[in-house]
Amino acid sequence: MYGQDTYGNRNAVAWASENTRATFIKKTYLHLLGATLAFTMLEVFYFQSGMAQNMARAMLSGSWLLVLGGFMVISWIASHFAQSAKSQASQYFGLGLFVVAESIIFVPLLFIAMMKGGAEMINSAAQVTVVGFAALTAVAWFSRKDFSFLGVFLKWGFVVALILIGASLLFGFNLGTLFSVAMIALAGAAILYDTSNVLRHFPEDAYVGAALQLFASVALMFWYVLRLFMSRD
Repeated sequence: MYGQDTYGNRNAVAWASENTRATFIKKTYLHLLGATLAFTMLEVFYFQSGMAQNMARAMLSGSWLLVLGGFMVISWIASHFAQSAKSQASQYFGLGLFVVAESIIFVPLLFIAMMKGGAEMINSAAQVTVVGFAALTAVAWFSRKDFSFLGVFLKWGFVVALILIGASLLFGFNLGTLFSVAMIALAGAAILYDTSNVLRHFPEDAYVGAALQLFASVALMFWYVLRLFMSRD
């Protein structure tokens, strides 16, 4: 997800040796994979244990705006720990907190998706997200282009999106399919920005924070890809 280059005053891995860069990239994507697997296992646990139904009902019966607001606060705290903390332990705490927060906020969406299209719909949305992420990552890697210019557009894009989401919750109108498509495009731009930022501006010991940034953008894309699939039924 969009975030400032908090490592601007450190030695970026882009200036390190080729072996150091390769190790950093490997660790970053291994941690991204680990975060994704942890998220998946948490969702499986929620649904197999029967907790998901109660969690979904509790969140959907209350104020969804408060749920999203609380999630944003937790996300900010997690990002702060993972990106600004000097110790590996604090970075891992931030990543873990964010994964848990994401797994909880996804429960209502996944619960509704299960009722509409079952596991097949969720799996299809996940596959589309993985393909999209891989393609955008390849663009960032092989183009060797600095996508930091997207930062301003992402900042305002997310502000506008939050305003629209808040307005839809307060006034009861449906954002519709076009909004999901626009958010998927925004998430794609975030993946380009984050990948470029990770490769160019993060120090070699910040692979946990790098994984968090990428995971946040992947989760955002998955949310709206799944929402788009659900809108077809």
